[in-house]
Amino acid sequence: MIGASMSATNDPIEILSRRFIDAIRGAFPEAGEGVDPLIRPCGQPELGDFQCNVAMALAKRLGKKPRDVAGAIAAAVDLSGVAHPLTEGAIAGPGFINIRLLGDALAASLAAMDDAHLGVAPAAQPERVVVDLMGVNLAKQMHVGHLRSPLIGDAIARTFARLGHTVIRQNHLGDWGLPIAMVTARLVRLEAAGKIDLNTLTLDQLDEAYRAAQMECQRDTAGLEAVRRFGLGPKAEAELEAQVEGATEAFMEARRTLVALQAKEPKTYAVWQRVRDVTMRVCMDVCARLHVDVTDEHSAGESFYADELAGVVGDLVTRGIAEESDGALIVRLDDPRWGDIETPCLIRKRDGGYLYATTDVAAIRHRVQRLHADRIVYCIDARQALHLRQVFGVSLKAGYAANPMTGRDAVMRHAAFGSVLGEDGRPFKTRSGESVRLSDLLEETVVRAQKTVKERSPDQPEEESRRIAEAVGMAAIKYADLSNDRVKDYVFSFDRMLAFEGNTGPYLLYALVRTRSILRKAAAAGVGDSWRRVPPGVNEPAEKMLALTLLRYPAALAGVADALEPHRLCQYLFELSGVFGTFFDQCPVLQSEGAVRDGRLRLCWLTGRVLEDGLTVLGIPLLERM
Repeated sequence: MIGASMSATNDPIEILSRRFIDAIRGAFPEAGEGVDPLIRPCGQPELGDFQCNVAMALAKRLGKKPRDVAGAIAAAVDLSGVAHPLTEGAIAGPGFINIRLLGDALAASLAAMDDAHLGVAPAAQPERVVVDLMGVNLAKQMHVGHLRSPLIGDAIARTFARLGHTVIRQNHLGDWGLPIAMVTARLVRLEAAGKIDLNTLTLDQLDEAYRAAQMECQRDTAGLEAVRRFGLGPKAEAELEAQVEGATEAFMEARRTLVALQAKEPKTYAVWQRVRDVTMRVCMDVCARLHVDVTDEHSAGESFYADELAGVVGDLVTRGIAEESDGALIVRLDDPRWGDIETPCLIRKRDGGYLYATTDVAAIRHRVQRLHADRIVYCIDARQALHLRQVFGVSLKAGYAANPMTGRDAVMRHAAFGSVLGEDGRPFKTRSGESVRLSDLLEETVVRAQKTVKERSPDQPEEESRRIAEAVGMAAIKYADLSNDRVKDYVFSFDRMLAFEGNTGPYLLYALVRTRSILRKAAAAGVGDSWRRVPPGVNEPAEKMLALTLLRYPAALAGVADALEPHRLCQYLFELSGVFGTFFDQCPVLQSEGAVRDGRLRLCWLTGRVLEDGLTVLGIPLLERM
């Protein structure tokens, strides 16, 4: 696992795991390698801080009694400098081993975490990771269906970068083929008739032209056949014949335009380029507002690979990887090495046309052979699961996935996600049944956020409330998406996501702002910065719980990279915020004095740093005040 290359040296779970693994090896060498000691936080804090729960499973494997196994492990483990010695009373129930950390060791681990990296050591073996995180189509407005891919993909990309890997983002545009030729042909015709000015073209106009082009190329041959079959009269037949003839001409014009595009005929290509520029400007504006790190330089769409498709197919045929089937070309994948997929992958149609699979195979070849990717992550909705399995299988079978720098196949994974639903449990639509524009959704979120901000701070200047509302709104919409298990659908609810209580983005921002407020008040009260050199306080139960939670941060990041699940980091940050709230209530900071106050200030400082770092990894904007 990629997270396994990380070394969370200050994490008590990792430290204890290593100590108990050594003890198990010494006490039971016959158990072999790879035994997980199952170190978990203790469910009953009065019994200890952690538990080793391996005895039951290990006893079953060894044919021994669990408490005897637990006793042997407890006698063999070296916990010096980490935890209190284990006594007979440390073994509970059928064989749980309760562990209580030394206060000095816990404070030292926490102090060691207070470095430039927050205890997150750089990856032992850095990888080149390509993240496919968008797929907008030219001449169309981004809608709510485009929300999840960039949010999830950006968070995954940020996580790998935070762990020390080289990340290459890819926006796989739908910018080529017959649908784009249809709208290009229409625009050429409208410009020639003086009905549009390409220099002032807007995405709304493009969206309208796209729909009109689709309609004018759609031949109602079924309707004409029905008119003739049922003898509905010459008038109806003439109308349908005219429709089919006109649609046929529009369709043929689109085909001619596609040929011109493929040849990069200057005038046609210039119109296409204008369509691309207008679309991408709006797309990049939406990404910037969402704090998603995707720019035009990350974009490599279907047009980027168009000239490579014939070569890819020719190579697959020449090497016997692709075969003819009823006039089409397919690649068989019914072998465990290629995914054991019963359905062959179609890479060229009977008419010689290429498919999405052809382009995606070419993309993998480019990403591995030229970009030297060790790992490729596709943030694409769950409905594309079979398609991606086939594309991965073809790439493996063809050798396109073999990294020329390492000789190893790139790891290719699908970070699948579910749909965004309305509060009626159906796909999120407008009242008229159309997809909700993403730009409209973002603006409404900010407007609602500003209303909430004004209610909380009615005397705040308009400009300031708008600035805060922008950050709160984006935090709300992003966290609402990322905090859900990505494979599941989730219900979009303005009221729920904008709440300042519960598992929401605004709640986490408020926790961060609270840590910063405490430090500002300390400075205003004349408290110097000597607390930065004082061991963090870990004496009170709430202090200790906060310290233990903070030390889990590196492991939380590694877990996101391993599972490609940003909600794991969201859950950690939400838990940290709650634990900090308990600490804030039970352990007065500025009202205390001396070393106690300084130790608590350092806890506040560390909590703020971890919250800031974690929110940044999620791509959530930060605030100093609310």
